[in-house]
Amino acid sequence: MAAPASVDIKNLEGKWVMNKTISDAFDPVLSLQGIGWLTRKAVGAATVTQHLKQSPTTGEDGQPSTQITIDQTITGGLKGSTEQRTLDWHYRGHTDWLFGTLEGRSRYSTLAKISEESKGKGVVEEDAKYLVEGWLKETEEGEIVESYVDNDGNKWTGWQIWGFAEIGGERKLTRRFAIRKKDKNEVVRVRLVYDYAGEL
Repeated sequence: MAAPASVDIKNLEGKWVMNKTISDAFDPVLSLQGIGWLTRKAVGAATVTQHLKQSPTTGEDGQPSTQITIDQTITGGLKGSTEQRTLDWHYRGHTDWLFGTLEGRSRYSTLAKISEESKGKGVVEEDAKYLVEGWLKETEEGEIVESYVDNDGNKWTGWQIWGFAEIGGERKLTRRFAIRKKDKNEVVRVRLVYDYAGEL
């Protein structure tokens, strides 16, 4: 189902189901992240639903900020996870059963700012070019959610952008990822698309 007009980057509350038919294959990402074959196959066969909540909070710097809470459910007997992202661009630790222990930070930003900050930075600029393409005008001209995670144990980093894109004639919540192996010149870039499944 298309995302209704009432939902935008500052109001993502609702249930979102990953649409595997129009998303890129996620298995190459999990493989690069060191996830075993059996787990990858189970994740690939499952339906992933994310329950998103947004609420005002205070950031690490004492300034007003936004917190996005992601309660994830997965079919097929796999454990879901809960993740909280405070959009103040300060690193926070997170541990879950699939990705292990990592540090991540998130913020509201713009595609123009991401392009500008990455200019002349080699692989960072390459990844940014992929992340900033293929969006609706509201995302091109407005704000996006940007997240960056670093998994030191499994030696990978993940950079992602959330916004809205037109896919199959419908407005969809979309995330673009660039996942890199830290000790090798390996990268996987994917787009995940989410169907709106109603209010919480």
